[in-house]
Amino acid sequence: MCQTKTEEELTKDMLNSIEKEYGFIPLVNEVLSERPDLFIPSVNIGRSVFYGKCELGRKMRHLTALAAAAAKGSEHCMSVHMQLAAKAGATKNEIIETMQIASVVSMTHAQSYAFRRFKEMFPRSDK
Repeated sequence: MCQTKTEEELTKDMLNSIEKEYGFIPLVNEVLSERPDLFIPSVNIGRSVFYGKCELGRKMRHLTALAAAAAKGSEHCMSVHMQLAAKAGATKNEIIETMQIASVVSMTHAQSYAFRRFKEMFPRSDK
């Protein structure tokens, strides 16, 4: 007879797995673990994205997450994915290039919004 784990047991197992992988429990996981009904689906989505079947290898997945974190200014996510990308084989130069690409995209995103508002206010350029 197969016994199903309770949400609390599953949450504890997931936290142990996360701590083993990251070396610590990220704050988001720590807080959400108090609500297994929210924590379990959240962790499963992350596992699917980073460890599920995908065309991108593990290194590329973490470099992509690093780029998104850098573009959004998410300091804690940058630290985690930088470490995991390196653990997955990313070189120092690959990590630097990833962050530079994210920085340029983030900058041009801001310029796009700013210059659109500028053009609305000053429709013609008077050279």
